[in-house]
Amino acid sequence: SLTDITIPDGVTIIGDYAFYDCDSLTDITIPDGVTIIGDYAFYDCDSLTDITIPDGVTIIGDYAFYDCDSLTDITIPDGVTIIGDYAFEECSWLVSISLPDSVTSIGERAFGYCTSLQSITIPNSVTCVKDYTFFECSSLISVTISDGVTKIGSGAFSGCESLTSITLPDGVTRIGSGAFYDCKLLTDITIPDSVKYVGHCTFYGCSSLTDIFIPESVTCIGNNAFYDCANLISVTFENTLGWMAIDEPVDVTDSAQNAVYLTDTYLWFYWTRSE
Repeated sequence: SLTDITIPDGVTIIGDYAFYDCDSLTDITIPDGVTIIGDYAFYDCDSLTDITIPDGVTIIGDYAFYDCDSLTDITIPDGVTIIGDYAFEECSWLVSISLPDSVTSIGERAFGYCTSLQSITIPNSVTCVKDYTFFECSSLISVTISDGVTKIGSGAFSGCESLTSITLPDGVTRIGSGAFYDCKLLTDITIPDSVKYVGHCTFYGCSSLTDIFIPESVTCIGNNAFYDCANLISVTFENTLGWMAIDEPVDVTDSAQNAVYLTDTYLWFYWTRSE
């Protein structure tokens, strides 16, 4: 039945499970001295509509605001370095969030099922978009991935069905399995020259994707990478030499035929290119 609380000056840590399942809590004041918000600290506080995270906080723990589904916006202060796994998952009314350059790690499924989130900018300090970070963010239409990112994890943007376009920065070397699974409106994606690996089921269900360019750097394409890409009509390989589907050589000089190969003929095969 707790509805509001003011935490006094002098407190430096909000511990694990501190306000777990306080589902009538609507208002809380956190003093400037707090540096850590622990795991599950506000888990399932689903009446919490507004919270100010003070500037001194450096760590937001795992599941810290999980299922706080009345939160509509939140500002992460400059100084936060770690956003834990599942930290804001199921915050279904969260429309916007600002991430500072101090953030170096965004946990797995940190924003999973944030179904109202419309845009996100990943700062330069982050090197990896982890597995399922933005899983089922079905209203996400704008993503800016800064130059520091080198890896897109498995399922990172899976189910982001409003996403129409994304540009991956030079420096990304790996696109994980199912990274853009079921991004039904995705019509345009640029794979940079640095990418070596495209995982299995990466573009599974991207039914609006019509053409794609595979740069010379790519040496592996996982099985089912283009499953259910019904409108894919052109796949252009920058380097057409040495491609194999399992142990079978594949001629990839014809971009239209390549689309057939990747969506049908060799759909279930793991592709590799010898350098």
